[in-house]
Amino acid sequence: MNTYWKQLKAYKHSYVLITPFFIVFTIFTLLPVVVSMAFSFTYFNMLEFPKWVGLENYTRLFLDDDVFMIALKNTFLFALITGPLSYVACFLFAWFINEMSPTVRAIMTLLFYAPSISGNAYVIWQIMFSGDTYGYINGFLMNMGIILEPIQWLQDPRYMLGIVMIVQLWLSLGVGFLAFIAGLQGLDKTLFEAGVMDGVRNRWQELWYITLPGMRPMLLFGAVIQITSSFAVAEVAMSLVGFPSTKYAAHTIVTHLLDYGTIRFEMGYASAIATVLFLLMVSTNLIVQKMLRKVGE
Repeated sequence: MNTYWKQLKAYKHSYVLITPFFIVFTIFTLLPVVVSMAFSFTYFNMLEFPKWVGLENYTRLFLDDDVFMIALKNTFLFALITGPLSYVACFLFAWFINEMSPTVRAIMTLLFYAPSISGNAYVIWQIMFSGDTYGYINGFLMNMGIILEPIQWLQDPRYMLGIVMIVQLWLSLGVGFLAFIAGLQGLDKTLFEAGVMDGVRNRWQELWYITLPGMRPMLLFGAVIQITSSFAVAEVAMSLVGFPSTKYAAHTIVTHLLDYGTIRFEMGYASAIATVLFLLMVSTNLIVQKMLRKVGE
């Protein structure tokens, strides 16, 4: 205890500086998560006082809610496909662009980051996959003689999920990409010279033994961003294929959460959905962190 108080006194200025952030984080992030977990064991319709129901919401979620199981499957597909692909793509693009001249690097960074901050990003894809002859994809395929009539890309369950994944991948080259660029720029150049002296003979060895270990914090940050975005897909699906989508073909856990939380106002059940999503994100992040610790070994 004495050691604790000595450290607290020694770093008191640092603790004072982080106190505002800690208060905001506790009130607006940590506390809502705890309250949501508590509500997940209740029946709460926003009008009456929450009523304790135990595990009833979770039983209903996994045993009686067929739409949730569809949403769970779609979300896992999103996470398994878009998460790793976008993560690897972000790093590879950052690695290649980092080798360019400063001017070209700045321009390319802006081009890659722009889609993630563009407010009208979905309009481009809606025009491309429009279900009439004016849609770019339909027009191209009909002119080539591949199809005879327009395909309803954004209404046909066979294509909806794949299109949403493509758009999500396009939008994902944002914050993670910037983090990797920053990490590559911050690497100590003397490490590469020392690597040559220690037997590093090509760029791939340099990447594995020097670049990746030196970027572990950025790799972890990028992984958290990509995992969160892949599990929290909702806006892309709702903007492109509607809410709910045809036969729930592009329904995700977050859209299911929005359905019960903002439309039906079954807050206890919505909290159970949110808790499941939170646990999935946390467990996936822990697995990825464990894997990243092996980089460079």
